[in-house]
Amino acid sequence: MTVVPFKKGGQKAGLRVTMRAADRGEMLIYGPIGFKDWDGDGITSKQFADEMKKLDKATTIDVRVNSEGGDVFTGKMIYSRLVEHKAKIVVHIDGLAASAASYIAMAGDEIIISEGGFVMVHSAWSVAVGNAAEMRRMADLLETVSDTICDVYVARTGKTKQQCAKWMADETWFTAKEAIANGFADSMVENLKVAASVAHPDRFKNLPAVLRPKRAAAQAMLDNLRRK
Repeated sequence: MTVVPFKKGGQKAGLRVTMRAADRGEMLIYGPIGFKDWDGDGITSKQFADEMKKLDKATTIDVRVNSEGGDVFTGKMIYSRLVEHKAKIVVHIDGLAASAASYIAMAGDEIIISEGGFVMVHSAWSVAVGNAAEMRRMADLLETVSDTICDVYVARTGKTKQQCAKWMADETWFTAKEAIANGFADSMVENLKVAASVAHPDRFKNLPAVLRPKRAAAQAMLDNLRRK
């Protein structure tokens, strides 16, 4: 995820936590969940736990999200820590809340999405190496993880488990209006000036064209070369 505003002053994208007032904190989740990418961007479990301590006195926390997701277990930890916090959690989907970032967003007591924002849900996936028994074990684990994630979506949206499971299996991308209509967000605000694009588009089956700027530019260049 390329996020321009979080690069000011040379600061890496990832996690930033500050107290904006005596009782109001802000958390920016801008980048991969659970690992560092080639630029050193990303959010680890230890980093989140350490930064969360800054918000002990907050009664309201604004959680701003712009992430294509990442590690499922780090995402679950972040979700749980937010839900358990005594503060009111207001989630702002500034650009993209995909994969692990989508269920982190579900921790909000209130969820606000930008006009051009997206929410994406899909079933858990992984890479496994080993014999047949190991592959079966991994398949069972992925089904269990997907089931628990599905429960989070059901609780937040009020939709049936069958419907949420189908959305996940289909890798469903919701626009801001669709996210609100289906219970993944409560309200919408005008577009924020957040420049976001998916860094690894091949990870996703149904990535909306608007989130493929780099791929579109590359294809246009190839087409131009072919004409010559």
